[in-house]
Amino acid sequence: MNTTIRRAVYAGSFDPPTNGHLWMIREAAALFDELVVALGVNPEKRSTYTIEERQEMLEAVTADLPNVKIRVFENRFLVHFAREVGARFVVRGIRSGSDYEYERTMRYINSDLAPEITTVLLMPPREIAEVSSTMVKGLVGPEGWRDTIGRYVPEAVYRKILSDCER
Repeated sequence: MNTTIRRAVYAGSFDPPTNGHLWMIREAAALFDELVVALGVNPEKRSTYTIEERQEMLEAVTADLPNVKIRVFENRFLVHFAREVGARFVVRGIRSGSDYEYERTMRYINSDLAPEITTVLLMPPREIAEVSSTMVKGLVGPEGWRDTIGRYVPEAVYRKILSDCER
């Protein structure tokens, strides 16, 4: 019997977490014994939410997934982080042809850096394939936005966005 834990890493900025992110997390959590959701800090990106707020939102939306852990990482290559946490897999999402081209290139670079780590590509269903954090943030503001964004983000994230906009 093989008792090796199959651990994977799924990374993103999650600013804010969307239903697309949650779909990826749920799928990867079902495929692997453990999933580390790596909350990346990108100093070149101006985030709407603090790292602590994003971590809280991720913890809230994954609370029912006992094999998911949220970790923050910054200033290192994802495969090096994966190696550090003992993961043999990196999970990435593909929503479009341009995503595929980018992820294909990154897969080869990651293989050069850490050949023992395998990239697993998942394709979300059509109804959430276009959902992104940037799209969600762009919907906030105009009349009727509250009725619109609820379909693109998990309930805990929706409540956070509403509470922030009421301040």
